[in-house]
Amino acid sequence: MSQVNEYPWQQQAIIIHSQRMLHSYQHWTGESLFDLSASPEDIAQNLFDAPFIVVSHGTEPDPIFNYGNSRALELWELSWQEFTRMPSRLSAEEIVQEDRQNLLAEAAIKGFKKFPGVRISSTGKRFYIENITLWNVLDENKQQCGQAALYSQWKYV
Repeated sequence: MSQVNEYPWQQQAIIIHSQRMLHSYQHWTGESLFDLSASPEDIAQNLFDAPFIVVSHGTEPDPIFNYGNSRALELWELSWQEFTRMPSRLSAEEIVQEDRQNLLAEAAIKGFKKFPGVRISSTGKRFYIENITLWNVLDENKQQCGQAALYSQWKYV
């Protein structure tokens, strides 16, 4: 396995994206997930190794995941390479796609949203999440460059 796949948090683009996600989370929620005074590299590693799930997708018409920390990769049963090529809509069953789109749109307008939901792994395992926080990821110019989600508890259904 290459270092890029094994340690994606060491890539410069992921270090920058980690900063954007965490600063955006703090901007929208008023809470901080980590001490943001640490080095960008340490913050990126801490986020990747965090005991909770963090995922994000870009702003494409059919958004593609561009980040999943190690817990997310385990839960979805995918490698970094596989996960970051997957349209984020595939994380939810087809039957709830309209609800998912409505949540994404509402978060895009308000900045962030908390909600429950059922998601599905790459092998078809369904899991219920009670408290997902979804927020807009902003770049250095305060322009939206994606959305991210965080949650710490789930149960298989």
